[in-house]
Amino acid sequence: MKRILKLLCMSLLAVVASTAMAGEDKTVLGSVAMDVPAVMYQRLDPLVQYLARQTGRPAELRLSASLDEAVKSLSAGETDIAYLTPVAFLKARKASGARPLVKLLTLGKGSFNLMIVVRQDSPIKSVSQLAGKRFALGDKAALLQRAVVVGAGMPLERLGEHQFLGHYDNIARAVSTGEFDAGILKDTTAREWQKKGLRVIHTSAPLPPYVIAVRGDLDEKSVAKLRQALLALRKTDASHLAILKALDPEYDGFAPTSDAEYDVVRDLIAPFQKPAAEKPAAAKS
Repeated sequence: MKRILKLLCMSLLAVVASTAMAGEDKTVLGSVAMDVPAVMYQRLDPLVQYLARQTGRPAELRLSASLDEAVKSLSAGETDIAYLTPVAFLKARKASGARPLVKLLTLGKGSFNLMIVVRQDSPIKSVSQLAGKRFALGDKAALLQRAVVVGAGMPLERLGEHQFLGHYDNIARAVSTGEFDAGILKDTTAREWQKKGLRVIHTSAPLPPYVIAVRGDLDEKSVAKLRQALLALRKTDASHLAILKALDPEYDGFAPTSDAEYDVVRDLIAPFQKPAAEKPAAAKS
C-alpha cells in the first residue's frame, strides 16, 4: 500500500510539474500605459501575434495601468518582454537588471521628441508665458516630461498648477477642451493632435527612443529569438508595416540599441529623483 501511495504521489507531482512548465512555455509582453487599455490592446496585439509566429511559442499581452506597474511586472518576471519609455526602462534596469533588446525607429530616426502644446487659438506663444497657467503632465513616474519642461525654462513651481493625467491622449484632450492651458506630448501624439486643433510651442532635443526590453534573467536562446524577430520587421513588407503602424503610425522598424544609449536620459532625470534615504547611524557601544 505504501508503495502504491508513493507512486501515486510521484505521478501527481509529475502532472503538477508538467502543467507548471506548460504554463511558463509562452512569451508575455508587457507595456507602459500610454493609452486606455482597449487602445493599447489594439496597438500591441498584432505584435504579440507576430512574435508567437516567429518564435514558435505562444504569446500573450499583459497591460499595465501605470509606468511603475509595467516596471514591477517585468522585474517580477510576470512579463518577459516589455514596450517601455526610456524612464521606465531605466527603472527596470536599476530594479532587476532588465536588458534593452531593440529600440523603435520613428520615421527612420532612432530618437524621439517631447513637445509642449497649447490650443491653436491660445494666446500663449512661448514657454515663458506658461507662468501661472494650468499644465497637464502624464504619469507621475514619467520624470523625463518634467525634465523637459524645466529644461525649457519653466520650473514647475512657476506654473499656476500641474496635474498628472496618465495617458498622452488624456493630456491632448484636456488641452483641446480648455481644461488645461498647455501640456506635454510624445512627438507622434502631438503631430496627430495638431490636425485636431493643438499647436506646438516647444520641442525637446532628440531623446533616445522607446525601447523593447527583456527581463534580466530571460534565457539567451529566447532573447536571441525575440531580437531576431523584431529586427526582421521591415516597412517594405506590407504585413510587417501593418504591425508597425498599429503600434504607432510613425513607427517604421526596430534597430539594435544598448544601455549606454540611455545615459543622456539618466543625466536629465537625475535632479528629479528622490535621494536614497540615509541609513541611521550605528549605535555606539
